[in-house]
Amino acid sequence: MGSFHAANLACIECYTNGIARSVELMVNTPWFPEAVQMFNAHPGLDVGIHLVLTSEWESMKWGPKASVPSLTDSNGHFFQMVWRNDRLPPRSSLAEADWKLEDIERELRAQIEIALRNVPRISHMGAHMGFEGFKPEIRALMERLRAEYHLQPDAVSRGLKRFAGWGKEQTADGRIRAFVENLEELTPGTYLFVEHPAVKSPELETVGHRGYEDVAEDKEAVRQVFTSEAVKAKIRNLGIKLISYKDLDLERQGK
Repeated sequence: MGSFHAANLACIECYTNGIARSVELMVNTPWFPEAVQMFNAHPGLDVGIHLVLTSEWESMKWGPKASVPSLTDSNGHFFQMVWRNDRLPPRSSLAEADWKLEDIERELRAQIEIALRNVPRISHMGAHMGFEGFKPEIRALMERLRAEYHLQPDAVSRGLKRFAGWGKEQTADGRIRAFVENLEELTPGTYLFVEHPAVKSPELETVGHRGYEDVAEDKEAVRQVFTSEAVKAKIRNLGIKLISYKDLDLERQGK
């Protein structure tokens, strides 16, 4: 949430009328203030912070909340990707920049503190475009920040299994069918599924990048899966319990 009005609307819908139980918030993005208002209106929704070091879209950009010159391009925006992408011009990624770990720490702290100031119930944090796995020292920094700010450990360290979802299906109908079939194949355990719903709209049709041009259709299909009556019915019939990221701590404590 925060990235687009279309994402804010869909995430709230997927919580109030769908299967989502946790969302993550980006503070560097244009629709952050609206997202905060929505969280205030839905106090039961579990919220994490989605930390950002990149700005992938070609027609809209965001940048840092701190002075971190090693993390930005000549326009003051974050680089487009974490890892080098051969579809893009040289020096479009963090991997090709002379980044400094102290700048990364300064920026992540600024984002965390903004998030906690506006949404005090922040329970966990994630890394946009997977930057936590970019370098071991960045992963170590993330773990240190989680401990310092009393945020929950990441899902990998908890041993959560990844749910297959819909694989390579592209259409909403195909994804719903595959999602239901994969629910039927689950064995006992705790699973994590992460996706990015949004409402198809003229706003969302303005964004994309080389290699990912069908953004509006893709995210709208996610929204349809998360609010699908067939998906919700299958979850009820199988006795699957939907929990939030915050609920993981309650389960561990036996509450």
